[in-house]
Amino acid sequence: MRPKKIRWVNCSSAPRLFRPEAKSSSLKQVIALSLDEFEAVRLLDYEHLSQIQAAKHMRVHRSTVSRIISSARQKIARALVDSNTLKIEGGCCKVI
Repeated sequence: MRPKKIRWVNCSSAPRLFRPEAKSSSLKQVIALSLDEFEAVRLLDYEHLSQIQAAKHMRVHRSTVSRIISSARQKIARALVDSNTLKIEGGCCKVI
């Protein structure tokens, strides 16, 4: 397997944690969202950029952005539907 290319992100590298208020949330699974997945969500869904524009910002190929956003959206959906904790941290990223 090839090593991952470094992705450039424009967000804080400090860990972020989103936990539901539901009872016994401490027993729920923690889903890890990497910084590059968070950045892809920010660029595509919040900033409304195209995948090509997001790829330029992150300095990767468009198909890489497509795979990253697909993974991120699945994790976010799983966290929301199953009332899991979502933790944003890590990944092979450099902060701009």
